[in-house]
Amino acid sequence: MTDDPPLRADARHNRDKILAAAEDIFLERGAAVSMNEVARHAGVGIGTLYRRFPTREDLLAAAYSDRFAAFAEGMRLRAEEADPLSVLRTYLEELVRHTVVYRGFATSLGIVLKTGTAGCIATTAVGQRLLQTARDAGRVRADLGFDDLVCVATAISLTVEQGEGAPARIAHLVSVFMEGIAVRPPGPAAS
Repeated sequence: MTDDPPLRADARHNRDKILAAAEDIFLERGAAVSMNEVARHAGVGIGTLYRRFPTREDLLAAAYSDRFAAFAEGMRLRAEEADPLSVLRTYLEELVRHTVVYRGFATSLGIVLKTGTAGCIATTAVGQRLLQTARDAGRVRADLGFDDLVCVATAISLTVEQGEGAPARIAHLVSVFMEGIAVRPPGPAAS
């Protein structure tokens, strides 16, 4: 997706209409809305939509790419200021907060992050870098991978979508996870 050739003016106009319609309908009704409904809302044929976005995940990634790019840039800047474990916690909390913007988006998060949009690439790259920094500093388990973070973000997002008090619930569930992956310095020997 990042190396797509430049679009003709009419194709670019249709792509923009599709993305604007997707944003509106995803915010209003969630990510599970049918592709037919997105096309209808955009005023384009279903073939036009599928030519631009062959899968729902491609459409979700394109609609969300700018938000992910801004998120990744913010996290990149924060990485220089904080303890590696703390910044990884913030990354995970913010990834969940970004995921719950569109109800039902969490079920596609892992696939969406692999679609190749600029925002998805940046979000993945900064997450991998933050995780590696925390591993190198000995702050998290060495066997923890980025896909594990995505799985946890998905699980927390799905849980939060189901209940009340999302901001507090996100912080609590991320904290529980972070406690489980943190490496504790060896303590004094027990006698």
